[in-house]
Amino acid sequence: MCIFCKIIQGEIPSYKVYEDGKVLAILDISQATKGHTLVMPKMHYETIFDLNDEITAHLYQVVQKISKHYQTKIPNLKGLNLLNNNLPKAGQTVPHYHVHVIPRYEDDNLVDMQFTDNSQTVDFNNLLNVIKING
Repeated sequence: MCIFCKIIQGEIPSYKVYEDGKVLAILDISQATKGHTLVMPKMHYETIFDLNDEITAHLYQVVQKISKHYQTKIPNLKGLNLLNNNLPKAGQTVPHYHVHVIPRYEDDNLVDMQFTDNSQTVDFNNLLNVIKING
């Protein structure tokens, strides 16, 4: 049983921000910024590839609900990051699907993610032929 499953089962204490029959949201023990929250399905799914449509829709409704709530309740909130890592290469360290809700502040010392422009190395037409979803 994974650490998040143990938290969901009440075997490990947590600071619950929100809970319903399908989803649990807790304060992340590391608190990258004040209010850093993890939103996870109560049923064990390892990655986004494993989620079904129903739990995905519900989970992201909860993510939005928490985000809007934080916007009105957290003083000095300057922004918000939503982060989800899938598989170790992408930085997933706990094999239980979860979304990080990370409040941002003026001087929070959290490094902003920077995207490098790699457009010169991409054949967009070929890429589109491989990944385009029809229908």
